[in-house]
Amino acid sequence: MENNINNTPADNDLLAAIDLGSNSFRLEIGRLDSGHIQRIEYLKEPVRQGGDLDEDHNLTPESIERGLKCLARFGERLQGFNASHVRAVATQTLREANNRDTFLKLAKKTLGFEVEVISGVEEARLIYQGVSRFLPQSNEKRLVIDIGGRSTEFILGQGFEAQHTASLHVGSVAWSLKHFANGDFTERAFERAEIAAESIFDTLGTKFNHSHWNIAYGASGTVGAIADVLVQYGRPVDTITKEGLHWLREELLRARHVEKLQLLGLKEDRKPVIAGGLTVMIAVFDFLQIETLQVAKGALRHGLLYDMLTQDDEMLDLRNASVNRLARKFGVDEVHAQNVADVAVKLFEKVTENIQFAPGERQSQTRKLRWASLLHEIGSIVSPIDAHLHGAYILDHADPAGFSQSELHCLSLLILGHKAKLKKLEADFSDQVFVFQLVCLRLAVIFCHARLLPNLRGIKLEQKNGKLILSLPKSWPDKYPQSYYLLDEETLAWQKTNWQFEISLVS
Repeated sequence: MENNINNTPADNDLLAAIDLGSNSFRLEIGRLDSGHIQRIEYLKEPVRQGGDLDEDHNLTPESIERGLKCLARFGERLQGFNASHVRAVATQTLREANNRDTFLKLAKKTLGFEVEVISGVEEARLIYQGVSRFLPQSNEKRLVIDIGGRSTEFILGQGFEAQHTASLHVGSVAWSLKHFANGDFTERAFERAEIAAESIFDTLGTKFNHSHWNIAYGASGTVGAIADVLVQYGRPVDTITKEGLHWLREELLRARHVEKLQLLGLKEDRKPVIAGGLTVMIAVFDFLQIETLQVAKGALRHGLLYDMLTQDDEMLDLRNASVNRLARKFGVDEVHAQNVADVAVKLFEKVTENIQFAPGERQSQTRKLRWASLLHEIGSIVSPIDAHLHGAYILDHADPAGFSQSELHCLSLLILGHKAKLKKLEADFSDQVFVFQLVCLRLAVIFCHARLLPNLRGIKLEQKNGKLILSLPKSWPDKYPQSYYLLDEETLAWQKTNWQFEISLVS
């Protein structure tokens, strides 16, 4: 399929979104038509990774295998897709999994595309993006709720804009495992599950109470599953009421066990998690005093599709704005940070001259390097000496709008690595592009050590057979003795890695 030069989707292009949820993996394929995306295909598989975190919070081998088999099937369907037209994201289960990096590497190889782990706040933003596209445009103030497998997202928004978001660690899979593990439905289990969920919702405070919204919408799996059952028993279409929830609760209590549960409209893959999802839903209704919830058509995967239409403009602006906000918040010397960023990017352009990137990938990797450069000193407000340590911590625990967790982790590794001893950096040094980003940032910090923009005339950075070679004019050591000393020290820093860094003086 032909694409325009900047890889922005054009009319008739196919786009694909993959949602690696805690209960199910979903693939949505759509065709762009005058700003709207028409569904071409939708695939869903109940992988249930959310129920397979062991006591050490690792994905079990069995759940990894199930996930990869599903992604292999998705990958076969996506052969020939432009990488810039496919987006795959993982949510709460992989946010929690300690061995997520292992799974993500296998997932990328199996699917054929990168899988991002997004933060709860970013998940909420994307959910609202998907929901709002399927609603009539109005000025109504909306509350959107999405009860997933291991997290529940709350969003207040108007039009296409999400104004306030929250993500809490409570969901249908987690609550079913915790309160209905043996499959028994008892009054005591329901009460405990509802009280436990509502106690977590207390952390929301009053931000999402009824005075802030006109109408409440529910999105995705749990909401849809409950609505599908209720409509079979005479309740209104696409509507969930408090009365309907309590009727369903009584039906589960009457069945007494999940194996005996027989309800019209309830799919087999939803049975094991319906009790957990229902108790979370009841707690939401009680806490926010909701009487009626409208079922929304959009979901996270739709948000991903529409997000691809804006990634080169609004989305890019959103991430740039987040970086600028962080820099200001932590008192970064903006002129110096910009100098470091400019030098790092110029060096990156030189060292990657001969790399064949996928469409859009060079720009994406260059942006990451620039963002890391602009934020490399955010930890200085805590301690100038250990700024790299504190800066990495800030990035790993921040939720700036527009970024996935995997993007943030990459930025935090670069910030940590710009001064840290490389042998202690827990990074993948077989990732060539990351190594190039890291060396360019480290060299840029050295070249700008006097906090002035350096003259890079005659300087070249290239890689040959696992060696990083920095070529300098022969006069450099005499003109810039401190810079040359720091560069010479850099050759020692790389000796403990599988890369070598060398300096070549040329006439």
